[in-house]
Amino acid sequence: MRILLAEDDEKLKTSLAFQLEKEGFSVDTCSDGEEALYYIEQNIHDLILLDRMMPCISGTDLLLQMRKAHNQTPVILITALGTLDDKVTGLDLGADDYLVKPFAFKELMARIRCVARRPRNIVYTDVLAFGDITYRPEENTLTGASGSCSISKREGDLLEAFLRNPAKPLSRTLLLTKVWGLDSDVEEGNLDNYIHFLRRRLKAVGSSVSIRTIRGVGYQIET
Repeated sequence: MRILLAEDDEKLKTSLAFQLEKEGFSVDTCSDGEEALYYIEQNIHDLILLDRMMPCISGTDLLLQMRKAHNQTPVILITALGTLDDKVTGLDLGADDYLVKPFAFKELMARIRCVARRPRNIVYTDVLAFGDITYRPEENTLTGASGSCSISKREGDLLEAFLRNPAKPLSRTLLLTKVWGLDSDVEEGNLDNYIHFLRRRLKAVGSSVSIRTIRGVGYQIET
């Protein structure tokens, strides 16, 4: 699961990113509204933790722009403004939840689990399934028709991108961004290598699921 953390308090941002990554999430961070908008427009995140008051563009303005553009990525607003009117305004603008500073990390995790349980196009789940395979992200375990195997974190991130977009063509750029991040200088050949690794994994567990190369576009998982 990839999370965007938009927070202008550097100490809080660093602390939250560290703790979220320890929980197994992939985290992109930014410190102002313009940078957050750039990340949001890439549409690569499963959840956004959004500071309400940031330089350049406020969190509430970003949220309003997102929902007007029909971007339904779940958003948890994080703010020091905790009055009832503040909460109502944030929720009415389209936030999925509202967390008031200071807060315990355990509460943030509970809010993330709660938001992710709601029916969405992209959800956080313990098990992802497609065709005759299942994948458990927390355990990095792939199971197919004839057995199971462990896969690397990078292989798992790539497989998860496919399983959250079943039978859809995914561009090379999108896959590189989802797996390695926006700021990575990874070479495109690395993507081809990991596609090769995944194909071998699928064969090893006896799956009929395949990853098809779409020339000039990218790849697609299919049965």
